[in-house]
Amino acid sequence: MVDLGRGLRNVIAKITGAPYVDERIVKEVVKELQRVLISADVNVRLVKELSQRIEEKSLDTKQLRGLTVREHMTKVVYDELAKLLGEKHEPKLGKQKILLCGLFGSGKTTTAAKIAYFYKKKGMSTALIACDVDRPAAYEQLEQLAQSINVPLYGIKGEKNVKKIIEYAISKAKEDVLILDSAGRNAFNDELIRELRLINELFKPAEKILVVSADIGQVAGKQADEFNHAVGLTGVIVTKIDGSAKGGGALSAVAASGTTVYFIGHGEKVDDLETFDSKRYVGRLLGFPDLEALIEKVKEVSAEAEMKPEEMMEEKLTLKVFYQQLKAAKKMGPMNKVLSMMGMNDLPKDMVEQSEDKMKRFEAIINSMTEAEKEDYLLIKKSRERQERIAKGSGTKVEDLRELLSQFEKAKKMMDAIKKNRGFRGKLEKMMKKGGMPLGDMPI
Repeated sequence: MVDLGRGLRNVIAKITGAPYVDERIVKEVVKELQRVLISADVNVRLVKELSQRIEEKSLDTKQLRGLTVREHMTKVVYDELAKLLGEKHEPKLGKQKILLCGLFGSGKTTTAAKIAYFYKKKGMSTALIACDVDRPAAYEQLEQLAQSINVPLYGIKGEKNVKKIIEYAISKAKEDVLILDSAGRNAFNDELIRELRLINELFKPAEKILVVSADIGQVAGKQADEFNHAVGLTGVIVTKIDGSAKGGGALSAVAASGTTVYFIGHGEKVDDLETFDSKRYVGRLLGFPDLEALIEKVKEVSAEAEMKPEEMMEEKLTLKVFYQQLKAAKKMGPMNKVLSMMGMNDLPKDMVEQSEDKMKRFEAIINSMTEAEKEDYLLIKKSRERQERIAKGSGTKVEDLRELLSQFEKAKKMMDAIKKNRGFRGKLEKMMKKGGMPLGDMPI
């Protein structure tokens, strides 16, 4: 099955690489787009409707509005794909109860912890309620997750009566956001409906969210309809979006069902959850830089380090500061995700892995330096004896150390140039303070 992002980037390359865009190119692009979307398990009817709109709008030169035909068609593809996948979601902040439901294998329990962590980062007190009385060890799994993010867990271990569990949890919980993990089943059935309706009646949640795995593709729409009929869904979370070629099918099917995608999950860690914004999601698939996501991540990492992002601009760049930057980069997540935010999606896998290995070596090398060496790299550069000592202490080669010094000097020159260029520096700091430029406002 074709990777959706790579397939869509090939479609965009066909547009941008054409010497000129005419009706023949438009039809070729639309045909290729159909193949990519159907391969990603997007419903054939939706693909056909999307194709017609793209073809009509691409050939409508009245809509150019200062763009070239090539730019116009790229924008049409981007806009229509974003519409296909639904609206942007803005999570409600404030006291609330959240019910999570879904079938086995959807990632519901892990998602419960991710949501608790999401609201905790927003400054709210959160708690989890263990109401999955059907799956073996579900309580223990949620307990372990609650401990990992340091939030309370309410439940009665071994209890099978959801009424008793909910009454107990409500009597004890004082937190702002309560997230209830309900039981799933292998398939949607009457027993599950009865249990969910009972929980809904007793818990009275403001948010009723279905959790589905991206790998079920367009079946996600059917599940959204079934659960919506049972309890009246307010939203859907699509998990495992990073490991499935059917993510586009799942997202488009949920949007077509009339339900809003609230979040997407793209990994196993508790912070691998993001609010869904179809424009930013499609932009990343197409290879457009997602500066907003990148700056958000920088701000998060800076907050953990108790440092403002723009403060890194004010520091004298030493190996000690360079080391802090390396550690911050590691906290931003796997290299491939960071590169994706920068619009660099199709670098060879071995190059990405090599970059990650190099970062680990650089970190080990700096750890083997004295404080004086970290403050003044010239001490190392001028002394072969120091170089050999540091390489031996870090289990690396002198060549690795010299490569680190070369990279450091390049970074130092760039920082010095930015400090001298007041105009560029001002724009960068302004972007950092505001949190980046929305993708929708970026030139395409």
